[in-house]
Amino acid sequence: MTTLTSPQQLPAAPAPGPRPALLLRPARTAARYAVRHGMPAVYLARAARRGDPVGRLLRDPAVRDEPYALHEQLRAAGPLVPSALGLVTASHAVTQEVLRSDAFGVGWDRSRVPGLVGWALRFGDELDASGVAEPPSMLVVDPPDHTRFRRLVSRAFTPRATAAFEPMIRRTADALLDDLSGAGGPVDLVDRYAAQLPVLVIAELLGVPTDRREDFLRWGAAAAATLDAGLPLRRYLAAERGLRAMHAFLRDHFDRLRRDPGDDLVSRLVGLPGEEALTERELHATVMLLLGAGFETTVNLLGNAVVALDGHRDQWAALREEPAGWANAVEEVLRYDSPVQLTGRTARTDVEVAGRRLPAGTRVTVLLGAANRDPDVFADPARFDVTRRNARDHLAFSGGVHYCLGAGLARLEAEVALRAVSERFPGLRVAGRPVRRDLRTLRGFEVLPVSLG
Repeated sequence: MTTLTSPQQLPAAPAPGPRPALLLRPARTAARYAVRHGMPAVYLARAARRGDPVGRLLRDPAVRDEPYALHEQLRAAGPLVPSALGLVTASHAVTQEVLRSDAFGVGWDRSRVPGLVGWALRFGDELDASGVAEPPSMLVVDPPDHTRFRRLVSRAFTPRATAAFEPMIRRTADALLDDLSGAGGPVDLVDRYAAQLPVLVIAELLGVPTDRREDFLRWGAAAAATLDAGLPLRRYLAAERGLRAMHAFLRDHFDRLRRDPGDDLVSRLVGLPGEEALTERELHATVMLLLGAGFETTVNLLGNAVVALDGHRDQWAALREEPAGWANAVEEVLRYDSPVQLTGRTARTDVEVAGRRLPAGTRVTVLLGAANRDPDVFADPARFDVTRRNARDHLAFSGGVHYCLGAGLARLEAEVALRAVSERFPGLRVAGRPVRRDLRTLRGFEVLPVSLG
């Protein structure tokens, strides 16, 4: 996916003169929206009307809900298919190669941006309105900056550190299910369980107050929305309000931790000494990514899993009989209905991929959801099978240096959460029509009505 961001921190906007910065906020918001969403929306809509595959994928609601037929059309067209946003691939092999190759990066060359667009990016640049898809977020910077940021937080996500959270995850799941047990009639499993569990876990990891969890959920949704290109204006403005509220909370939270640090990841980041210290913008970007997007994959994974298992009751029953199978079941859900559907890379140098020479600057959109249903890797890929032997060969967590930092934690949360709800409510069924989130990059459910049985 192409977004109008730079791999480097954007320079500060020119000094506004004697007028307070607040008076310039609407103009800055308009500039940001125009270059990051307004113009991409027009461009993608036109491409979709012409039948462009990526245009349709990013703009057509029907394709959003059921993208897999389009994925197969792309797969049949070859390993690299021209599109409105450069090249696109549905191939597992090509996706894996692009994600792991040092010849590709997440950034793009800002020097190639037209002058007016470059001015709008500089004028609209504002820390308090920046999201997880803007530098210096780890999502959109390449080494060496990416290496430095990841090294600072990776200790909190080692296998040993992740395993230490299992008792807390189990207690949290049990408490949430206790609250559900008295519910009469259908309940929204996303609102009451799938969203609550991972946000409480990430709050514990980051040392933020769990009584703000509803705020975190709202802010996380705002951050997630900005991963999509071409948001409608009203949706963007709502997301920006959420981002501003989150940055305000983080600023106060950092000040508290500087005065009274705890034994948590954010306290360590705030207190880094000397040359290791993060700038204020780097600190905001790093913690926003962990807090605002750190639970999004798990929320979507849990909802997708319940819907898939509800459609395959025999497999759900088998997992209750053999709970050791839950770990592989989670991998199959990640493969079958990937919570992150696509990402993009730009060639940093001339490179050959799938027998084709790509010049530096070539953009490649990799469809993770399509790669995870590649018949060259997965037999009968449209079939959901929790016993699939190579389910873990999926690319749902990306690959290479940008492999998802929290993949181990997401897997553990999903395994514990799904097993717990299955054991507590063996008769749980989807009751009503689940509603998909109106997003393209992330795939999950906004509303998931269930009867508890």
